[in-house]
Amino acid sequence: FFFQAEDGIRDYKVTGVQTCALPILRQLELLTVEQMYAADRAAIRGNLTAEILMERAGRAVSEQIQRRWQPKNTVILCGPGANGGDGWVVARQLAAAGWPIKVALVGDRARLKGETAHHAGHWAGSVEPATPDVFSGAELIVDALFGAGLNRELQGTEATIVNAMDKHPAPVVAIDLPTGVNGNDGQVMGAAATADLTVTFFRKKPGHLLVPGRFLAGETVVADIGIPQEFAADATTFENAPTLWPNTPPELNPGGHKYSRGHVLVGGGLRTTGASRLAARSALRAGAGLVTIAAPTESWPIYAAAELEVMVHPLASSQDFSDLLQDSRFTTVILGPGLGVGERAQHLVKFAAMAKRKLVLDADALTAFTERPEDLFSLLDGNSSSILTPHAGEFRRIFPDIGGSKLNQARLAAARSKATVILKGPDTVVAAPDGRAVINSNAPPWLATAGSGDVLAGIVAGLLSAGSPPFEAAAAAVWLHGAAATALGGGMLASDLIKELPNAFADAANFQDR
Repeated sequence: FFFQAEDGIRDYKVTGVQTCALPILRQLELLTVEQMYAADRAAIRGNLTAEILMERAGRAVSEQIQRRWQPKNTVILCGPGANGGDGWVVARQLAAAGWPIKVALVGDRARLKGETAHHAGHWAGSVEPATPDVFSGAELIVDALFGAGLNRELQGTEATIVNAMDKHPAPVVAIDLPTGVNGNDGQVMGAAATADLTVTFFRKKPGHLLVPGRFLAGETVVADIGIPQEFAADATTFENAPTLWPNTPPELNPGGHKYSRGHVLVGGGLRTTGASRLAARSALRAGAGLVTIAAPTESWPIYAAAELEVMVHPLASSQDFSDLLQDSRFTTVILGPGLGVGERAQHLVKFAAMAKRKLVLDADALTAFTERPEDLFSLLDGNSSSILTPHAGEFRRIFPDIGGSKLNQARLAAARSKATVILKGPDTVVAAPDGRAVINSNAPPWLATAGSGDVLAGIVAGLLSAGSPPFEAAAAAVWLHGAAATALGGGMLASDLIKELPNAFADAANFQDR
């Protein structure tokens, strides 16, 4: 790699590296702000300089802009730090391509330092102070104010400027992150403008995927600016995609049979019978060889009349469930969907945990332990094949003292419970007890419908039953769930997801082949 100033002032040529988007390479590692800074420093200690990296970053942003828009009146809002330095490069590149550019600076140009001052010094055009009025007449805005470097709440004039940018009708291109979005947790720090396009570098950060950052970033492009790939080798957080679980579900054994694919046992409820039926059917679709619903005797006729492929076994008491688990062919248990909250739910969880079955706990099976969540964790201790699938409300009931980012919450919960945790939502996080985590990004808003969580629990159990490890089963289930919903479109019902699962599996297989 080398960096050559062709005329010493205005134009730069970068060779030996591609400043291109990376979706084809499927770079799924997510780096915290601190890890990204460490990667930058490591690259600078090698063959690169801070000036080179900044030049490449600005060029990458300029290229993405020119791919999408024709020259138009563009306001580039520059901050006093490295994000602003990228903005100076964008200004120079676009101006050289014939774009009408207005540069607005927050701060004093004379106080700029290092590589930011270096690139600001190569801008020959005018510069004006950043105010809310600077966007007048803008047809495109480049947000190069603070990016990931912001570690405080935006207040006063800065917040006013960002709010004015957000209200302006022109498209916004954010460099690295929309100003005001925390790179580690996606939260808004005082104010933030919604971007139409965000161009970041080397790797995404959790804040690009965690809500509300995911919705504020718009289309997000990762540009390769020449930082060696090994500087992401220590990543433990990933954007969820089939590349991460290539053998899920495991390939079928041509000589196998239905029992070799596992037998899932679903705890049925007395009144809300649809939930456990959705879970059972989706488990069968997702890979289980057999599925049985253990239903209270009173509601057994409802289950039996409604099911064809799913078997139904009547239970006169909780003890009958324990007796049923003496059959070792039941490999995986789902408890929670429509189960009901109370001692019965606690007893069924206890019996399944004591029987050392692969275990998927959702909804009522979690809420039943609200008063004494430590009892649940004690039951799960030693069972490495347990998966918890709470939404935010259920999570607060059993982990009331765990705070921080959604990613932090899921990780701490997994470590405490010694189970894989699926913390559901538009930005579902899956965390393993060993610290690995994925953030899912393919869930459409219409997935928030009655019964979709029951279907997810069933998909998890089906994959688990078929032989996938817990973390991989959880991550795959969440992605397949989102892929099926995306394909179906608005107006879908939870039961539609089950029918769409074969196509979602095909999408995952095709993804692997890219």
